[in-house]
Amino acid sequence: MVTTGTVAVAQKVQFTEYDLANGLHVILHQDKSAPVVAVSVMYHVGSKNEDTARTGFAHFFEHLLFEGTDNIKRGEFDKIISSNGGQANANTTQDRTFYHELFPSNQLELGLWLESERMLHPVINEEGVRTQNEVVKEEKRQRLDNQPYGKFADEIFQRLFAAHPYRWQPIGSMAHLDAATLAEFKAFFKKFYAPNNAVLSIAGDIDIEKTKALVKTYFEEIPKGPEVIQPNITEQPLAHEIVDTVYDSNIQIPAVFAAYRIPGMKSRDSKVLEMMSAVLSGGSSSRLYKKMVDNKKNALQVSAFNYGLEDYGAYITLALPNNNASLDTLLADIDAEVVALQTNLISEADYQKIQNQFENGYVDANSKMLGVAENLANGYTFHNKNTNQINQELDEIRSITREEIREAAKKYLVKNQRVVLYYLPAK
Repeated sequence: MVTTGTVAVAQKVQFTEYDLANGLHVILHQDKSAPVVAVSVMYHVGSKNEDTARTGFAHFFEHLLFEGTDNIKRGEFDKIISSNGGQANANTTQDRTFYHELFPSNQLELGLWLESERMLHPVINEEGVRTQNEVVKEEKRQRLDNQPYGKFADEIFQRLFAAHPYRWQPIGSMAHLDAATLAEFKAFFKKFYAPNNAVLSIAGDIDIEKTKALVKTYFEEIPKGPEVIQPNITEQPLAHEIVDTVYDSNIQIPAVFAAYRIPGMKSRDSKVLEMMSAVLSGGSSSRLYKKMVDNKKNALQVSAFNYGLEDYGAYITLALPNNNASLDTLLADIDAEVVALQTNLISEADYQKIQNQFENGYVDANSKMLGVAENLANGYTFHNKNTNQINQELDEIRSITREEIREAAKKYLVKNQRVVLYYLPAK
């Protein structure tokens, strides 16, 4: 990274990529600036790959695959990592599950062994399922059930999507997990957690040729799984504006949300809408913040953001009232700024400001090895196997015009094509 004035300038991310015979896609990035290495595996499976009567499986496996393997005793996975100076975690979205470790670079082989163990022969038994079922239930209580506004995404997506599996969230249904058999869990693993449905992405202080040899040693023997066909479900446009009310016992301050269905992350318009979000609510100098928080003081918080996913996305605006402002007033103020975007081009100064914001954000996201490993895997998984998307993203952002921002606002932020949710304290 180099710096020009106050703007960080991104440098090209070099990488090597290839496939093993079993279909595992491997991406290697060498960076000797620090003696660390990120080892990650991204499986192209998320909640959208689940059966409607067995939701929550992908997120459940995020936990279950830390239980142990034929060669790692139950409960030892995390201990092995921490005792060797490493850190590990995983996360699940609607579209993928991402496992990762960050190690001192002399523990690269250990990281590869752990991930190959997870893929080759995890232990999936009744004891592990019971244990992780309780863990998932507690996570749901903490992150959703007892969290203020914790269910807003769930409430929005179940109204925004009628046919697509995005209508449920990755946490899924606890009743579905309770009802599932061990055979169903094993079948889900066999179908989705195979090398041909995964990307192994390694970034850091590595020797490329030595790493290739280690990858071959630990992953070549893993058998190829069945071909995974991703869902291809088309949503019909909303027939009219959906207005609804949700009550939340965890809040004292109400909120209003407005959500629009938009194209998925592969679409250029998805990037255009990200830039639009920066204009509306990207910091204290953004339009909505200055208007509603600073000047009118009728909002404690206001935001607009692109919830981008593989097949579709949701463009969501929200506000929390200040000084007893009505939710309808807040919604009208947000809508007025949307109309302004639909009517007039943003200024050259605003355009340059958001360009700088995106460039700094890009550099920051790729300043750590784990970020590089994930972004390389994202490019291959979600952008038509274009791993180099990591180097093309900024050029795409720079090529987006002010006219495109105006046209995207006209095309997607349409009142009769949205969900409006009044989020109120439970009585």
